[in-house]
Amino acid sequence: MRYVDLRSDTVTMPTEEMRKAIFEAQVGDDVYGDDPTVNKLEKLAAEVVGKEAALFVVSGTMGNQLGVMTHTLRGDEVILGENSHIAVHEVGATAVLSGVQLRTIKSDDDVLYPEAVEKAIRSDDIHEPRTGLICLENALANGTVVPLEVMKGVYEVAKSRNIPVHLDGARLFNAASALGCTAADIAQYVDSVQFCLSKGLCAPVGSILAGSKEFINKARKNRKLLGGGMRQAGILAAAGIVALEKMTKRLAEDHENAKYLGKRLLEIPAIELDLEKIQINMVFFKLNRPEFDSNNLVSKLFEKGIKINGEEGGLFRFVTNNDVTKQDIDYVIDVMKEILS
Repeated sequence: MRYVDLRSDTVTMPTEEMRKAIFEAQVGDDVYGDDPTVNKLEKLAAEVVGKEAALFVVSGTMGNQLGVMTHTLRGDEVILGENSHIAVHEVGATAVLSGVQLRTIKSDDDVLYPEAVEKAIRSDDIHEPRTGLICLENALANGTVVPLEVMKGVYEVAKSRNIPVHLDGARLFNAASALGCTAADIAQYVDSVQFCLSKGLCAPVGSILAGSKEFINKARKNRKLLGGGMRQAGILAAAGIVALEKMTKRLAEDHENAKYLGKRLLEIPAIELDLEKIQINMVFFKLNRPEFDSNNLVSKLFEKGIKINGEEGGLFRFVTNNDVTKQDIDYVIDVMKEILS
């Protein structure tokens, strides 16, 4: 049975072109640095984001944690958003792996503004930890994007205090598409950037960490420390090359489908959402039916061949992707109308 899967854009299947590239990939031993396909991916990735070097890692979480580990010293403090992925969804890894503490900033729209960041930077007082890193997100976990001028402002504050900036750009190319710029335009305002090849870009596994040559050399050793040294990883990297060369160019289609999904969801009286907040491929909505057990929506949709996640913080999240068509969206709406009628 074919399912319409709206849980995330990590659920996409590799394209036929990716499968062919995987099958034909030339491989070596990446720990020795002689896997030609991994080397090609890392060179391409660095060029795409305008950085000197890049490192292929198994996941976005590993990429972010390597960013934190490589930039900071034990006991440092990291400034980041209260609802950022690093703070909320990475299992407390910053404390376990890097021995740093987090200084989270609350913002109504989850954007880190320069004024708030500057205020959060520690002084040289003997009692205070050193501010070792600032972590940004773009796109944000709430499905919106951060304007370039805001990122520029934060970066200028950071540079004036000699503090590095890392970007969790899990959906970097979605952000670039929504902002009408390139990934390099965004990455120019950070010292390191992580982006996923398996979120929205259809690669089966992998993310990229990019930055200066010196930074990536250190990060490569830290990757080995974490058990992330891979051998014939060109089999995976081959799909990543296709993801960067081809799949980044079609993300606007997912964004349009998300807007279409949002408009159609509003046809259901029990649903409340803000269309202006649909900026990439993510639709957040509230179900205003107190008498209806929201868990039932998950199970009833599954019975009809539709996969969704349950509520988190009172909101449902539907994510459009390469494997979800407009016809699929129409089917989802028809089924939801039937369930919620």
